[in-house]
Amino acid sequence: MASVRETTLTDSEGVLLEPEGATTGVLVLSGSSGRIETDRCRMLASHGVAAASIRYFGGPGQPGEARLIPLETFDGVLADLHARYQRLVVLGTSWGAQAALLLGTLHPEIDAVVGISPTYVSWAGLSDERPQRSSWTLRGEQVPFVPFDDEATEEAVKEGDGELPSFCEAYLSALEKYADRVPAATIPVERIAGDVVLVAGGGDALWPSVLAAEAVRRRRTAHDLETIVVTHPDAGHRVVLPGEPALPLSQRLAWGGSEAVDRELGLRAWPEIAAIL
Repeated sequence: MASVRETTLTDSEGVLLEPEGATTGVLVLSGSSGRIETDRCRMLASHGVAAASIRYFGGPGQPGEARLIPLETFDGVLADLHARYQRLVVLGTSWGAQAALLLGTLHPEIDAVVGISPTYVSWAGLSDERPQRSSWTLRGEQVPFVPFDDEATEEAVKEGDGELPSFCEAYLSALEKYADRVPAATIPVERIAGDVVLVAGGGDALWPSVLAAEAVRRRRTAHDLETIVVTHPDAGHRVVLPGEPALPLSQRLAWGGSEAVDRELGLRAWPEIAAIL
């Protein structure tokens, strides 16, 4: 295997792994934890792909929660990867898939977007603050968003009855309750010039990621654009790609699936992901 140089990104708090001879650079975005995805970057680097991951909230000078995050936060690392490598890819999971799809609409230099457990709309920020505000800003303005249905969210917690709550129905309820907000909040994925690969589990207990993946595919199909969707009927929100350690289960909410089926979905998806890398 080619040698890999690992660099700490001080400007944006993150990590960059660069295998010798790499021609593709990937920006790897975590979900709503905002963490730096070092393990996933190392896995990608083992396949000869340069991979960077940054903390996009909760770091110095950044929002403390997943709300009102400037989409310009990612501009620096994207420009750096684009300057270094022939091909530029963004790979995001969950909340990071939301960001990846949005970035794909804004940056024509992005050659491919991979969304794992994606959404098809921009959501309100994850915060107890009311009134609700967007997860994202662009040029200082809030990106249109779908608010959460607070009543449905509270009901999901009650129905858990001591078990970890599933919020899938609460997200579906929000899409219905705020249907008038959905058109403006729908991510204009037809503007993504590059390839799009989406990976979703039918047993996702956090949000309806298969429904979202199919909505993205339909919208792009209407514009004669291909979208690859890889699913598994039993996999959950946590998708484990080959060679990755499994994330520890959340102690706050249900993800659905199991490590075995989550790994099976990752195995199904890997050839499609590898092909665009």
